[in-house]
Amino acid sequence: MIIKSPIDLELTQLSGQTSQPPWVENEGCYSNVVPIGGKYAIFNVRQSGDFLDFNFSGDVSDKNAVDGLKYIFDLDFDLDKFYKYLKGHSELAEMPEFCNGLRLFLAPDPFECVISSICSANNSIKRWTQSVSQIKHKWGNRHENYYTFPQSNDLANVYLDEEEEFNLSNISDIESCTNNLKNCGVGYRAPYMRRASEMFSDEIDLSEIFSMSYDEAFETVLKVPGVGPKVADCILLYGFNFREAFPSDVWIKRIVSHLYFDGKDISVAKVRDFGMEEFGKNAGYVQLYLFHYARKSGLMKKLK
Repeated sequence: MIIKSPIDLELTQLSGQTSQPPWVENEGCYSNVVPIGGKYAIFNVRQSGDFLDFNFSGDVSDKNAVDGLKYIFDLDFDLDKFYKYLKGHSELAEMPEFCNGLRLFLAPDPFECVISSICSANNSIKRWTQSVSQIKHKWGNRHENYYTFPQSNDLANVYLDEEEEFNLSNISDIESCTNNLKNCGVGYRAPYMRRASEMFSDEIDLSEIFSMSYDEAFETVLKVPGVGPKVADCILLYGFNFREAFPSDVWIKRIVSHLYFDGKDISVAKVRDFGMEEFGKNAGYVQLYLFHYARKSGLMKKLK
């Protein structure tokens, strides 16, 4: 079926949003297993002109599948209206030309987004997406050729590193210890990930975050080790659909400083506050577009 909402599927998939790694791509078709109302379905999407050609398999209704797809790719968001908003601001007016069809890539599993966002800190897109994919293959459930992300209580019981696996298992050779978090290439983030898994199993109800105010949700996720303001905003934007989040790091600081503050050296915290106040409910989208505009227009090279 054709879903008539304009999108650039490849750009959206490969934009590095920390909701999840890109789906499995085969000859232009992106596929993954998706949780839908307590069940699982295999989604297949490909570009069809400006729209999506969508089919799925699994014990879910057409309506629930389409609703799930629309949520993940934010297909109900009015891009034309957003582009008019951008063109009404001289600093942002060129962005639709460079980022046309880019949409939010939202997490069907918020816990996956939590771990992905922690994994992305001080990391390349290629490395963190590979690490999260390995976690899914090692400890997720298989559905055809795809793997779900493990639940928090399952990941909480995973070995931290080779030494812990060697000491607590029956393996006689430490070099054979590969069933642990650090073996997935997450480095120093492994303890943060396991502690996050414990907290979301025993202390914090993920589902309650959806109904919190932004400030309450922000303070809640900040309690998780390895989660600073930028990672917290990524979790809230991509995992819980808080549109006012404005994830800010050194690159967003440089871009915003160039566009709005004459290149002055301002703090990341000030940039975050500015973005949330200036862009309001469009903040998340503006941040996404700022980063990709800077990459595609050549601005980022000038700012290095």
